[in-house]
Amino acid sequence: MQQVTVLGATGSIGISTLDVLSRHPERYGIFALTADRQWQLLASQCVQHQPRYAVLRDPVAALELKNVLVQQGCATEVLQGAEAFAEVAAHAEVDTVMAAIVGAAGLLPTLAAVKAGKKVLLANKEALVMAGGLFTRAVAEHGATLLPIDSEHNAIFQCLPNHRSDYLQQGLASSGVRKILLTASGGPFRATPLEQLRDVTPEQACAHPNWSMGQKISVDSATMLNKGLELIEACWLFNTSPTQIDVVIHPQSVIHSLVEYIDGSVLAQLGNPDMRTPIAHALAWPERIESGVASLDLFATARLDFSVPDYERFPCLRLAQEAATTGATAPAVLNAANEVAVAAFLQRRLRFDQISQVIESVLMRLPITEPASLDVVQNADSEARAMAMSVIGSL
Repeated sequence: MQQVTVLGATGSIGISTLDVLSRHPERYGIFALTADRQWQLLASQCVQHQPRYAVLRDPVAALELKNVLVQQGCATEVLQGAEAFAEVAAHAEVDTVMAAIVGAAGLLPTLAAVKAGKKVLLANKEALVMAGGLFTRAVAEHGATLLPIDSEHNAIFQCLPNHRSDYLQQGLASSGVRKILLTASGGPFRATPLEQLRDVTPEQACAHPNWSMGQKISVDSATMLNKGLELIEACWLFNTSPTQIDVVIHPQSVIHSLVEYIDGSVLAQLGNPDMRTPIAHALAWPERIESGVASLDLFATARLDFSVPDYERFPCLRLAQEAATTGATAPAVLNAANEVAVAAFLQRRLRFDQISQVIESVLMRLPITEPASLDVVQNADSEARAMAMSVIGSL
């Protein structure tokens, strides 16, 4: 039986992961569940799944959780703090780690799992966006297995040949791949008149037409910054350049991505928009297991549409592509500025159309350096956050 740690258990990916794991109790045991401060939901998860450990970043929330679990007779041990996240990710008894913490906070515990040689299911794209070179080198050096969970990257993975070492070490060309086609729904505003975007509310931005996601990633999808982060992540996951990746607007979210080969073949992975499919695929890889996802009804889908992204509508996508081309600490700066800007938008301190303005201003003002160490990356992250807050204060 494989022992699994779920980093970010109370988020949408974590909840879907627990749903898949609960369908296969004979294959998987739950070693640890972690969250930031959502102790009420984590408490119910602990009572249901009985993990050995539960970890909360917030000490007050950890105390609340401990008291509730004692009252309910749950034997789960409660830990707290950032170091505990890394401990349950790298523990000797853990086989698989679901890395589903949103944002920069997920980098260190995910890296701890990699350095411990675990099978890492990567849903935290920021780990590669911020420190792609350092992260992928650690995967190779410590013999970890890295499997993508984002529906698009998992789709690409499923469409590639099975000899993973070829493209991880030598690039996609070694597998006869010409191009990756990264699909995007276009979010809730792909047809909204441009002049109306400045008045978009957080509630509107979080109402994704196809996917059920957390607030931050929903806003990123609405600005298409999320697709830009996925492009950067794909460059590292598949050892390729931004020029080999085309973003395609596909509003139905049925085709999750495509791979074009040099002989003219194009392979696509299709399925209902449900994250349990890539989660189940990565958990059991190279086998297949039941995910709980309904069969795709092509007759009900009826049609599949595709279009080119509009960069006037989605300036965040352009900024992400430019950061991918620049490399070095540019993606880390982009990510940090975006996290601050999105938080300000959700707090109604920033207009929707100003998110891209903040990101571009920070990228223009901060020096871009080579990320020789994790300290350099974290310093770039901190400086970008401080600069973003300053820019927001001036708008």
